[in-house]
Amino acid sequence: MVQNPPEGFPHITPYLLYEDLDAAVDWLIATFGLEESVRMPGPDGKAIHAELKMGPGVVMMGHPGPDYQNPKRRGGATQLVYVYVDDVDKHHEAAKSAGATILNHPADQFYGDRTYGAEDPEGHHWSFAQHVKDVAPEEMHP
Repeated sequence: MVQNPPEGFPHITPYLLYEDLDAAVDWLIATFGLEESVRMPGPDGKAIHAELKMGPGVVMMGHPGPDYQNPKRRGGATQLVYVYVDDVDKHHEAAKSAGATILNHPADQFYGDRTYGAEDPEGHHWSFAQHVKDVAPEEMHP
C-alpha cells in the first residue's frame, strides 16, 4: 500500500517559487542551514524543482516559468515560512554573518517563542523560532 503522505513528508508542506531556483537553493543551504534532498533539472539544466529539509520539515520549491515574478519584484512578500531551530540566537548570528537581510532581531514573544525574521534574496520572508516558554492560550496577550 502506498503511504500518504510519502515517508519523510509532513501533511502540510510549503511550496515556494523562485526565479533563480539554483541560486536560491544554494543560498538557503549556506545561510539558513537547510539540507538539500532533491534538485530536478529541466531541459536546459537549470533546476525546476527542489526539496530542502530541516529536521522533519520539508520546503518544496520550483521555478514556474518566465512570467513568474518573485516577491521582491512584485513589491513585497505575501507569506512567510515559520521554522523551529534549536538555538535561535546562534541561528540569527549565522544568518546575519552569511549576509541575510534581517527583518527583526531575536525577541521573546507573548506566545512563548523567541523569534527573528529574515528575507531571502528573492524576497520570501522566513521566521526562525525557539520555543522557550509554555504559555496557556488564556495567558497569551500581545
